[in-house]
Amino acid sequence: MLKFGIIREGKNPPDRRTPLTPGQVKLLMDKFHVEFYVQSSPYRAFSDDEYRERGIPVTEDLSMCDVILGVKEVPVDMLIPEKTYIFFSHTIKKQPYNRQMLQEILKRKIRLIDYETMVDAKGKRLVGFGKYAGIVGAYNGLKAYGLLSNAYHLKPAYQCFDLAEMLDELTKIQLPVDFKIAITGTGRVCEGVIEIMRAADIEQVSPYEYVFRDHTQPVFAVIKPTQYYMRKDGKVARKSEIYDNPIGYESDFLHFARESDLYITAHYWDNRAPYILTNDMLLDPFCRIKVVADISCDIGGPIACTIRPSTIENPIYAYDPESQSEVPLNTPNSIAVMAVDNLPCELPRDASEGFGKELMDKIFSELLKSHSPIIERATITLPEGVLAQRYEYLADYVSQESDLEVSTGQNSK
Repeated sequence: MLKFGIIREGKNPPDRRTPLTPGQVKLLMDKFHVEFYVQSSPYRAFSDDEYRERGIPVTEDLSMCDVILGVKEVPVDMLIPEKTYIFFSHTIKKQPYNRQMLQEILKRKIRLIDYETMVDAKGKRLVGFGKYAGIVGAYNGLKAYGLLSNAYHLKPAYQCFDLAEMLDELTKIQLPVDFKIAITGTGRVCEGVIEIMRAADIEQVSPYEYVFRDHTQPVFAVIKPTQYYMRKDGKVARKSEIYDNPIGYESDFLHFARESDLYITAHYWDNRAPYILTNDMLLDPFCRIKVVADISCDIGGPIACTIRPSTIENPIYAYDPESQSEVPLNTPNSIAVMAVDNLPCELPRDASEGFGKELMDKIFSELLKSHSPIIERATITLPEGVLAQRYEYLADYVSQESDLEVSTGQNSK
């Protein structure tokens, strides 16, 4: 009988999420006849007692487990040799700050499976926290506007017990009748943003209607890459080309910037691609943007005013396009920026529930198979202490000395 463990999140500040809730663990134990052990944690959004009440053992020692699941990177001193670990490793892009962890994983002959690389045959991601990044990011954007305008005040998302309480807060919102919200991106993150827009009773319109028609109530538009980028040679923009080879493109976002009070990012950005919202656009005399909720949070990336990540406790800072620097909130002509890079942590119970459901529906049975293409694609290191063939490109990365770098752009995880 396979033994599974849920590790205590060890990164600092502590992450309160869990890959599986108590109810989900109990369902898996009953359905698949496997054992689960949960490492005790004072921070997890679901308490030790909530697991115990479902008959799930809570322990400090996970050495008896075959497979250990977590959410974020596991600190080196918590890695048990010759086990299988599943978590977001943030190594596949050769992130320097996790080099030492991957080196130790190889040294300790650990099999590493990464949620980020769990994809179907077409390369589509199967699990992630992106929807909850979108939910919290959109809420924080609306909260930032209320703070800026002093028209209403929303409770911080992280102080809400769950999503239901957070949605109740939206009844406080009072927006101008001509208020407009631009959203860039598609996929899970955008799903979450739209959920908040609808809960706040904000009407969706097409990008054309957004720019060229007057409105008598707050509206939002979802803008696709082919609508915020254009080819430099004037030919028709193609989505596949923007993703595969964006070199010949430039931003076409100015006409949206001139119509938007709040801009919410829900896009994926390739560092070869051009900026979307440039500093020149923010300096444009007709630019209406007052708040940017940058869920994607790519520092040095496509949103000129996102110059650093913000924190859950202090989610908003102000950016002055003239000096291209941070200034106090409510400085004249400044832009309020929300750039929290770990947004799902603000709703840990709901985010864990949603993520765990995806694990149960799409992944768990694959873990029990002797051969699963999904798990093989997601396996970065093998028990022999070597990189899996698919990830041999990381060989030079793990052979270098470790160094540190600030982590950003984690919200889709």
